[in-house]
Amino acid sequence: MAAIDNDEAPDRETLKGAVRGLLQVLAEKAPGHTVEVRVPPYGAVQCVEGPRHRRGTPPNVVECQPLVFLALATGRTSWHEAVAAGKVAASGQRADLSALLPLTAPTGELTDDDSEAG
Repeated sequence: MAAIDNDEAPDRETLKGAVRGLLQVLAEKAPGHTVEVRVPPYGAVQCVEGPRHRRGTPPNVVECQPLVFLALATGRTSWHEAVAAGKVAASGQRADLSALLPLTAPTGELTDDDSEAG
């Protein structure tokens, strides 16, 4: 995150590891199969309790670029700012992840998993 804070692009392996790790944290924080969160080319997870999706394109999809996902996950940008700026594509009634983000505190520590996720 230091590279991002200094307006530098992190190397590909670091970016991939950070995205995949934070996607896993999201899936653990909000277990389920109702929303698919995609961060190409590094990963995708299903999360949020509710109706399970089995075939085809899920009805609730969130997709963004890796640096946008890191900014959301670490609180460097808000969900509403990113959506309004067109940096996040979110479709479906349950695709609003604002109650789940950020995943980490500004210090980089994970946020409290006991908080209400909505």
